[in-house]
Amino acid sequence: MNRKYQIDTAENKQFLKELTEGLLSFGHQFPSPGGSSYYLGDDGTPWKERSRETWITSRMAHVYSIGTFLGHEGSRELAAAAIKGLRGELQDKKNGGWYAGLTAKNEILPNKQCYAHAFVILAATSALLAEISGADELLHDALELYDLRFWNEKEGLSCDTWNTEFTVLDDYRGLNANMHSVEAFLAVADVAGKEEYRVRAGRIIAQVLTWASENNWRIPEHFTKEWKPDLECNKEKPDDQFKPYGATPGHGIEWARLITQWALSAYRENREGADSYIAAAENLYNRAVADAWNADGAPGIVYTTDWNGNPVVHDRMHWTLAEAINTSAVLYHVTGKSKYADDYEQFMKYLDEKVADHETGSWFHQLDEKNRVIGTVWPGKSDIYHALQATLIPYSAPDVSIALAVKQR
Repeated sequence: MNRKYQIDTAENKQFLKELTEGLLSFGHQFPSPGGSSYYLGDDGTPWKERSRETWITSRMAHVYSIGTFLGHEGSRELAAAAIKGLRGELQDKKNGGWYAGLTAKNEILPNKQCYAHAFVILAATSALLAEISGADELLHDALELYDLRFWNEKEGLSCDTWNTEFTVLDDYRGLNANMHSVEAFLAVADVAGKEEYRVRAGRIIAQVLTWASENNWRIPEHFTKEWKPDLECNKEKPDDQFKPYGATPGHGIEWARLITQWALSAYRENREGADSYIAAAENLYNRAVADAWNADGAPGIVYTTDWNGNPVVHDRMHWTLAEAINTSAVLYHVTGKSKYADDYEQFMKYLDEKVADHETGSWFHQLDEKNRVIGTVWPGKSDIYHALQATLIPYSAPDVSIALAVKQR
């Protein structure tokens, strides 16, 4: 096999370095005049007719804050632009929190999303590390709002969606927002020293592992307001962007990495305490890869499966591959098991041959079961968050949030 794909080789590190630079260069045109992020098209040109969303803006603030640590030219200005958008046109000064986004005509997108607010927190922590002006105020405001509106201390979980005015809470509960909340909470603990957020992340993780272990390590994604799994949610719309039907193997893989990060950081003084969580993370990862990788005779990870592990939506999403690269690398470095190095090698080869857009320096966001580029769920290339992290996490400290880990290299 090509050493370019093999973990811990100079060739693989150089390959990832080239991918990093290509992605950061690709995303330069994201800022609107007000700082909120345009959705990027296939070649990086902004799709200005589309809405400018808070979660995308937050991701761009995060990645270009990281870009400052990597010495990528223009990163500081780009991160500052996104922070300006988050502190300006995207922030609801009347009702609190952040709008879901703004339309091309600057009309407010309805609802307040936990998912988006988690990314605001992540953006603020990374920008704080990069010493971007206003990041400290943004983090303060974001944590205060999140704790008031989304976190449920009694349940140890976060709700999902409010109306714009924060007067009506939707009955839906979901794990996608909680997963990215764990990511954000770990960053808050690492960057701001607020260890109560690491404890909070552990509470979410404990419940996710209970649900997963009772369901053959396939994580239920959707729940009622009483936190009862709704396994039939969106069966009539199985390829939904944020609430697809069935199990989402990419999330099982992503949870595995976050659980490993949490366990290693929570048990820094007692590695044995982390072992049971790392074993559970391996179960999540191995179940997801067994179900989804090469499940239909072609390389790639299918988007969703039913509750028996049979593919439902065969399309391949770039973010799923990114998380598979991350988690296989982390589990290899943490456990030393050659299986994960072998997986990483396969994922790298697939990335190079099918998913990386070598002409633009970006990644194709959606391919069909024959690995042809399509855009039914994810047209264009909305942002570079998942892809960029996949070029950095494989060689970063596994117990530290990625922005701090890169800064400390």
